[in-house]
Amino acid sequence: MSPTTSTTSSDPVSKKALWTGRVLSALPVLLLVFSGAMKFTRGPGLAEGLQHLGIPLERAPGLGVLELACTLLYVIPRTAVLGAILLTGYIGGAMAIHLRVGDAVVTHILFGILIWGGVYLRDPRLRALIPLRR
Repeated sequence: MSPTTSTTSSDPVSKKALWTGRVLSALPVLLLVFSGAMKFTRGPGLAEGLQHLGIPLERAPGLGVLELACTLLYVIPRTAVLGAILLTGYIGGAMAIHLRVGDAVVTHILFGILIWGGVYLRDPRLRALIPLRR
């Protein structure tokens, strides 16, 4: 690819790509916000789930704050790439815990794909960094 045809950070994102990226991002954002908020409820389902994973119930609020903070960074356009990086780490840790107890991690992998696919379509800087060819 020649320098004159590469995408730069000043190139606008098409409306179609922007809205596709927003829709791809919406599902993980909604689920992460719900999951983060649930960590503050201390309901019986939370206690059972954390016990299954071997996580003390006292850690739930800290995990909720971390989850919501990373998600907030992902939603803000200026910090979306940083948020995606942090969410990748968070989801990677969740995968490790689930693998340790023998749970499936397919949904975590799909989450990662949705997170990065959404930010890739929304952020021209990331598309300039990782150009896809036809």
